Amino acid sequence: MNIAIIFAGGSGVRMGAGVPKQFLEINGKPIIVHTLQLFQYHNQIDKIYISVLEEYISYMEDLVEEYRLSKVAKVISGGDTAQDSIYNALKCAQAENPDDSIVLLHDGVRPFVSYDVISRNIAGVKENGNAITCTSCFETILVSKSGDQVDDVPYRKETFAAQAPQSFYLKDIIAAHDVVRASENGYENMVDACTIIRSQNIPAHMVPGNRGNIKVTTPEDVYMFRALLQYKENEQAFGLGITNRIETRMSQAKEKRQEGFI
Repeated sequence: MNIAIIFAGGSGVRMGAGVPKQFLEINGKPIIVHTLQLFQYHNQIDKIYISVLEEYISYMEDLVEEYRLSKVAKVISGGDTAQDSIYNALKCAQAENPDDSIVLLHDGVRPFVSYDVISRNIAGVKENGNAITCTSCFETILVSKSGDQVDDVPYRKETFAAQAPQSFYLKDIIAAHDVVRASENGYENMVDACTIIRSQNIPAHMVPGNRGNIKVTTPEDVYMFRALLQYKENEQAFGLGITNRIETRMSQAKEKRQEGFI
């Protein structure tokens, strides 16, 4: 069982919009729907769980129905932090699926992860036990504790930017969360699942991501998102071409006919 956990519990403060950024409409469609469709149309994904702000659960459920996101198993309430939201979704998934299921943790506002990167995450977990999507850094990275003086300049060839998905066996990532939740500091400074497992000396294995896999956080990101959408429409880029979508839809329709639904 391969499960996508989509966390979208943010309030969008940095975006400065009147609604959470994941629900901003770009090209007539909410950002989170753009994201969900990547997993809906991927033939290796079996189920999707979505974590959102409690007051947006009904709206999210309406979007699931409107856009025929049939793989969505449940929309649940998020928590106080992003990691709380992820944990809530993981526990919900654990109650309904085998512990050896593979879970892909993904931001609701990363709507351009490629088809191939999703596949590499699943293969990476099977091979190494986890998979952390990342890209090599083109910019020079500076380390500074004070924010005004450079403490270190690591070799650029040794620096990478972590992205999403970050993927694990269900039982393993829940166990790692449980250790953190039982600690004195909880999720303090735990920015993602990679940070969580590394805090417990668990090796984290990288898989290459795609350059267009941006996180839509600021107004500037929206402009980039629109440009990438146009690029994808023109070039059928990032591995999620029309052929994949048609083949997936045909397969789903065939399954429904066999089950007597249509």
